[in-house]
Amino acid sequence: QVQLVESGGGLVRSGGSLRLSCAASGSIASINAMGWYRQAPGKQRELVAAITRGGRTNYVDSVKGRFTISRDNAKNTMYLQMSSLKREDTAVYYCADTVPGTWQPRYDSWGQGTQVTVSS
Repeated sequence: QVQLVESGGGLVRSGGSLRLSCAASGSIASINAMGWYRQAPGKQRELVAAITRGGRTNYVDSVKGRFTISRDNAKNTMYLQMSSLKREDTAVYYCADTVPGTWQPRYDSWGQGTQVTVSS
């Protein structure tokens, strides 16, 4: 199982942008799908976006048009470009190996995540 480490979070004003990175300890070329998830205080973890090996993407409705997921197999890294950030995007963001179709995490194992805080 490849280990994934999230980075790039921070404090940003509403309307601002951030780019999150998910660096893998090994090759991601064979990982069928990868996803970004987030968990806000008092809420369940939810899928934000996912991308398959072939480049097919899936987004939760609340981020469509604002977030863009991508993966660079050569760098073994996945990204989440977040724009027009809103206060409700405040959460800890995690990346994970994801099952295509169900978009559920393949393993019940999470990294430390990266905190995104959007201020008004």
